[in-house]
Amino acid sequence: MPISNERRWPSHIQTPRPPYYERPERSESIPARPSVREDTLESRELQIERKKFLVMLKENPRGRFLRITEYVGDRSNSIIIPAPGLRDFQKMLEEMVKADGEIPATNQLPQI
Repeated sequence: MPISNERRWPSHIQTPRPPYYERPERSESIPARPSVREDTLESRELQIERKKFLVMLKENPRGRFLRITEYVGDRSNSIIIPAPGLRDFQKMLEEMVKADGEIPATNQLPQI
């Protein structure tokens, strides 16, 4: 998956979907997904600048997973990491923290 600031070749650019508020209602012929019972095993909240993160360890009949939800204003985005991948995710995150400490910052706003 490309990083957000990477450019893609025009042949690989997909036509953008209309925003959710302009999409037609779900057709009666397409059944909605049945809800799945999820149990929250652990939960933590973190505020960083204007963003709020909610990290939850959850479990459902398919297994355990980590859900990370980012709230910015009235929008939210979530990612889900299956429990078997948590150690790999932790290792990658530690490598990114280490890289952040080693690579000099550029285009940083002056501190007031």
